[in-house]
Amino acid sequence: MRILVACEFSGVVREALKKAGHDAWSCDILPTEIPGRHYKCDVKYALKRKWDGMIAHPPCTRLCNSGVRWLNERDLWSEMREAAEFFKMLMDADIPKIALENPIPHRYAVEIIGRKYDQIVQPYMFGHGETKATCLWLKGLPPLVETNRVEGREQKIHKMPPSQNRSKERSRTYQGIADAMASQWFKED
Repeated sequence: MRILVACEFSGVVREALKKAGHDAWSCDILPTEIPGRHYKCDVKYALKRKWDGMIAHPPCTRLCNSGVRWLNERDLWSEMREAAEFFKMLMDADIPKIALENPIPHRYAVEIIGRKYDQIVQPYMFGHGETKATCLWLKGLPPLVETNRVEGREQKIHKMPPSQNRSKERSRTYQGIADAMASQWFKED
C-alpha cells in the first residue's frame, strides 16, 4: 500500500512501513534523518497525491494538556486554534485509513478537533522500558495490539534536560510502536 507518514523528520515510521513491504513516504518541513523517500515540504502539498493510508504526527506544542497553562498566561489561543485546525485537516483528509498521534490533548483542542482520541499507547507496551502516553485518533484502522510489555518503566522523555534538540528528541516515535503500526495496520482488504 502507498502510505504517507506526515510530519515525520526522523524516518522511523517510514522505514518500519517500508520494511513491512509498503510504498512509504515521509513528509516534513525538515529534512529526513534517515535517507529515503521524503518530501521536504508543507504536508498540504503531499496530500494532493493519492494515498491508501496515512500516519501523521502533527506538532503538539499548542495542543497537549501539559501546555494548557500557557494559553492564558502567554495569550496563545490563536496558535492553539491554528494547531487544532491543522490537526483536523489531517484527520479529514481524503484517505481511507488514517492514524494521528499526539500526547494527551487539552479539552479546548478536543472541542476544535471534534472528537476525543480512540486509544492511548505507551512505549512499555511495545518493548521499551519507558512511559510516554501517546493518543491515537483512528479512521479505518483498528486499535494497536500490545506486542511486548516491559515491566520496568522510566519517565525518560519527561526528564529530558533543556537542549537545542529537545523537541526533536521528544517527538521521535519509539521503534516498537513504529513496528507495531507497520505490522498491524494497512493490510490488503
